[in-house]
Amino acid sequence: MRRAPRLLLLLLGLLALTRGARGQADGPPGGPGAEEEGAPSLRIAPSNAAFAFNFYHLVAALNPGSNVFFSPLSISAAYAMLALGAGADTRAQILEGLAFNLSDTSAPDIHRGFQHLLLTLNRPRGSLETRVGSALFLSQALTPRPGFLNRTAAFYGAQPFPADFLDPEAAARLINSRVREETHGKIDSVVGSLGADTAMVLVNYIYFKGRWKSPFGRSRTTPQDFHVDQHTVVKVPMMFQEQDSHWYLHDRHVPCSVLRLDYQGGARALLVLPDTGKMAQVEAVLMPGMLHRWSRLLQKRYRHRHRAYFRKLWLYLPKFSASGSYNLDELLPQLGIQDLFTRRANLSGIAAQDNLLVSKSVHKAVLDVDEAGTEAAAATSLSVTFFSAVHNPRILKFDRPFLLAILSADTQSILFLGKIVNPTQP
Repeated sequence: MRRAPRLLLLLLGLLALTRGARGQADGPPGGPGAEEEGAPSLRIAPSNAAFAFNFYHLVAALNPGSNVFFSPLSISAAYAMLALGAGADTRAQILEGLAFNLSDTSAPDIHRGFQHLLLTLNRPRGSLETRVGSALFLSQALTPRPGFLNRTAAFYGAQPFPADFLDPEAAARLINSRVREETHGKIDSVVGSLGADTAMVLVNYIYFKGRWKSPFGRSRTTPQDFHVDQHTVVKVPMMFQEQDSHWYLHDRHVPCSVLRLDYQGGARALLVLPDTGKMAQVEAVLMPGMLHRWSRLLQKRYRHRHRAYFRKLWLYLPKFSASGSYNLDELLPQLGIQDLFTRRANLSGIAAQDNLLVSKSVHKAVLDVDEAGTEAAAATSLSVTFFSAVHNPRILKFDRPFLLAILSADTQSILFLGKIVNPTQP
């Protein structure tokens, strides 16, 4: 039996809080470049958020007690782009697995939404740098359809590169060099060995580099305890702020505190700190509607009603690095994308060759959080009451496992999503 040509997907997410250049102008949230109601990117935002939490719950269930960190946007964009070359049944599986309802949103609207989303995210924004892109490394034996190359370039900005997979080491060097360049060296090597039957390697990356609007003072960072669980305590460099006001809430009905930290340029982080021992209860209600509710409440237009809770806060947050690596060909079939990784795959829109299938799909994400910022090469009707911690009304200390989401305010997109169980784990 003739061996099927292989298609390899490499999806990379880099998020970094870092020492960005100083003195650059930053557009305010909602300023130039902010999305208008009805923009194509906003139409796909609910589905992208739904996929983010579907994937989170899957990975968290399979990796209890471990850090989780990934870029849902990188995964969604790469697979939506791949759907451009898929036949009807395979295409429907891909898009529905990404949480799109094809009765409500047509495939052309999905691609137009990603086109607008990527163009918006890639706009220059002063000291906030967000870049999302794709590259196609094509075997000389593959005859790609011009329509596929044109559409992937037009909607997703994908760049094609010839690669000689008959020389696997040279092909790996080419791909790794490109990845290293696009991720500013944050991810040095993603390809170890490639088979001579590889037909195409698709690489998608997202790189985020932002500075906190209110940086932490480096001289205030000290080693402190972080309680991984009731039996495990590790030492972490704990950052500290006491002079800046922050938006935060404690949800009476969901046992957690939620903090919003803004980046210069319009992006923001939401950090969710479950009450001691309550991570499972918080994860149980973690869904797009809950994230939207927290985000909506933690906005300036609510300040006049909850003035006392935009206040100076003794804030403790670990300085740490985290990463995630996931074999999507093993995970996505559990979300309904099944045929793509088997001989039932119909990828006839990519090339004239038959038997093309995805043999391997890898997603990697890296996160660095420090005093200056971040660098990375990731509904219920419950009522909310804002109130202070009982024992000390001005202390919020992330000294136990917490959840983290990095959001693009303009596009209402989740760039990265994760759970930090142990900040000392790389």
